[in-house]
Amino acid sequence: MKARKKPDHISQKDWDDVDIPELTDEDFARMRPVHELFPGVEFPKPKGRGPQKTPTKVQTTIRLDRDLVDHFRRSGHGWQGRLNETLKRAVKNERKSVKS
Repeated sequence: MKARKKPDHISQKDWDDVDIPELTDEDFARMRPVHELFPGVEFPKPKGRGPQKTPTKVQTTIRLDRDLVDHFRRSGHGWQGRLNETLKRAVKNERKSVKS
């Protein structure tokens, strides 16, 4: 790794104090999972990514009105899932009205 040049306005002592050494094998041996260090605390599990094991959705391309897409995007992360749920409810309501 390329060494960084010390800026003139920082003393050599301060520069050396903030230098972070590389982890050694001993450091790694002492490391423990966070749930062992804090057994009573619930930490969020990372969500799995990648292809679905049993695909339930189909990737497609459709054209939607810009204001519709903007509405769902404004709601933040997960907007496509919310759009999917809204379409599901619409189909369910349509099926009910056809049966009546």
